[in-house]
Amino acid sequence: MRLLLDTHTFLWFIEDDPNLSPIAKALIADPSNEVLLSMASPWEIAIKVRIGKLALPDPLGDFLHDQMMINSIQLLPISLEHATRVATLPLHHRDPFDRLIISQAMVENVAIVGADAGFDSYPIVRHW
Repeated sequence: MRLLLDTHTFLWFIEDDPNLSPIAKALIADPSNEVLLSMASPWEIAIKVRIGKLALPDPLGDFLHDQMMINSIQLLPISLEHATRVATLPLHHRDPFDRLIISQAMVENVAIVGADAGFDSYPIVRHW
């Protein structure tokens, strides 16, 4: 199965945070699943680091690279189709990073792993 992680899901997984559901943890840890991280997530994380809402133990680039390698998570680039699909989405969800992740899930036909029930207003599969 191909899975696209929401940003908080990625952070909770690598931190072994108890907020991560057991189902989400098992799906991400299953080596038979292809686990993806949207390029929107490093961008969102960078903003949170810069404004002081998130502290990391290492420089951002090193941290992301290392965690993605350790956990076999692949980066999903943002294509023109991903970006333009956002314009067609109803405004159920206003967060621009989440809207891009939703768009990528639709275009790539992948399930999202995330706690945000607002994703359920769109024609995607969400696991939590």
